[in-house]
Amino acid sequence: MVHSIYSNKDSFLRELISNASDALDKLRIEGLTDKDLGADISDLHIRLTPDAQARTLTISDNGIGMSRDEVIDLIGTVAKSGTAELRRTLAEADKAASEELIGQFGVGFYSTFMVADEVTLVTRKAGESVGTRWSSTGDGTYTIDDVDDAPQGTSITLALSPVDEENAVNDYTDRFVLRQLVKKYSDFIAWPIRMLSEPTEPTEPTDGDDTPEPAEPVDETLNSQKALWSKSKSEVSDEEYADFYRHVSHAWDEPLETISLHAEGTFEYQALLFIPTQAPFDLFMRERSSGIHLYVKRVFIMDDADELMPEYLRWVQGVVDAADLSLNVSREILQQDRQIRAIRRRLVKKVISTVQEIADTRPDDYKTFWENFGRAFKEGLVNDADNAQAILKASMFASTQSETEQTRLADYVTRMADGQDVIYYMTGESRTQIESSPHLEAFRAKGIEVLLLSDPVDEVWVGAVGEFDGTKLVSVAKGVVDLEGDDADKIDDAQNEEFKPLLDWLGESLADEVSSVRLTSRLTDSAACLVGDEFSMTPQLEKLYRASGQPVPHSKRILELNPNHALVTRLLEKAAASEERAGLDSAASLVYASAVLAEGGELQDPASVARLIADQLTESLG
Repeated sequence: MVHSIYSNKDSFLRELISNASDALDKLRIEGLTDKDLGADISDLHIRLTPDAQARTLTISDNGIGMSRDEVIDLIGTVAKSGTAELRRTLAEADKAASEELIGQFGVGFYSTFMVADEVTLVTRKAGESVGTRWSSTGDGTYTIDDVDDAPQGTSITLALSPVDEENAVNDYTDRFVLRQLVKKYSDFIAWPIRMLSEPTEPTEPTDGDDTPEPAEPVDETLNSQKALWSKSKSEVSDEEYADFYRHVSHAWDEPLETISLHAEGTFEYQALLFIPTQAPFDLFMRERSSGIHLYVKRVFIMDDADELMPEYLRWVQGVVDAADLSLNVSREILQQDRQIRAIRRRLVKKVISTVQEIADTRPDDYKTFWENFGRAFKEGLVNDADNAQAILKASMFASTQSETEQTRLADYVTRMADGQDVIYYMTGESRTQIESSPHLEAFRAKGIEVLLLSDPVDEVWVGAVGEFDGTKLVSVAKGVVDLEGDDADKIDDAQNEEFKPLLDWLGESLADEVSSVRLTSRLTDSAACLVGDEFSMTPQLEKLYRASGQPVPHSKRILELNPNHALVTRLLEKAAASEERAGLDSAASLVYASAVLAEGGELQDPASVARLIADQLTESLG
């Protein structure tokens, strides 16, 4: 049964230490409320005693202990815990005291049979004179006896199974292994976890006797007992926070920001989160794990609690310590419930608001954050609709306003031209490619700022979000552009009628490539460009879908012509003279190809275009 519940055999030590800590908590409470108990609570502690020669490990405490009836009831019956009962008893009398208890889990004691051939428990309840010995080999039976000289508290001795590396059974008499396990699982338990130092070589005799004297073993405390997240920021130094950040993140940089949360009420938990200074090398790897370590009452549960932090905030490091959570019986699986969702919502909002605060007050730190984590942060614009506007407000983007500095959207809005009521953007594979696009020509000529979005995620979120704080986001490469300006800049009915022969002819000649051909005022230098419908995919987005293995049909776009360009007017002359249209199909193909290349696109048949160019050059040079 135990092997089916626990996936990690090392968990047994966490369970026994948690139970011991619980017993110490109970004795402390009993000692404070019952003056006649007669128990010494001056040095409450947990002790590990490994014996490599005998192949045993003993975990003991000087806590509340158990009576014979309690041993039968609590140990002899699987999955029963005295902590739950005590919590109910204390709930009304002393809520704060009851909330300190850890051992709310059922079958933890039985996890010992994953690593032991026999388990012996000796215990004496505080205030009683006779103790109890319980022993079992895990075969479903046990023996129980009275013990007259048992010390107060509980001692559990494991006759350890052989070391089995293949099945992950470590040598639990190895002091190094024990130190590592305590550090991982129980470092923040409030009570000291002690272990006698390893016996040393005998010292030289000092009293004339030839017999060497063995050195006295020294108590070693294995846990730090410092749960920094339970303290207010004023009680912890920046150096302590930095050391703890490096402990939980296994990184060497300094934290850019420390976030401390203490939530009380229906769901009680504490959190200590860090925004790193440098991005880890595996930030964009699929197997990247969460940086959140989950504790329940200072007991380590898991180091990859991705249920508590969404993927786009995977760079956040830290600890969440909950008063109680819905875990499976072995504490290893976090169950989705409303408490988990509530904690997650609070953590996410706090991280986003902290990024916003850094952006508002510490521009240099914000720049560091954005260079390292901006791409991942923007994934939330696609995956977290509830917080999309807050994420957008805390984000920044390249724009035509500056070649070196990025802008936040709130700042963009303050710079919008008179009469401008939308935010213009263009997506592409790089800033250089976007800036070279003919789509920007009219915007550049009129001094209208355009966002330059070159991260892959930008192709997705702009369509999903659609607006910022009520201001619509509009692509300069889609739909019809109607910029404010002189009426002379606009395409009127007379021009459309004048160029109709050219538009009709190109529409027929390029019917397999474009959906239609029209005049535009968005071009000032280039002869032609390609634009999509308002809700169509960009070529870059189509490419992303295909790269991910999703079949996407090639979508036709609109070919727009600059009526003021010499090439376009010359083509109009040829198209208007029906007898001269012969042989112009190659010119139409080259106009289309040049529009594709100008925006950094890919030709479906580059070899054919190369032959057309060679033919045209040959003819012009002939």
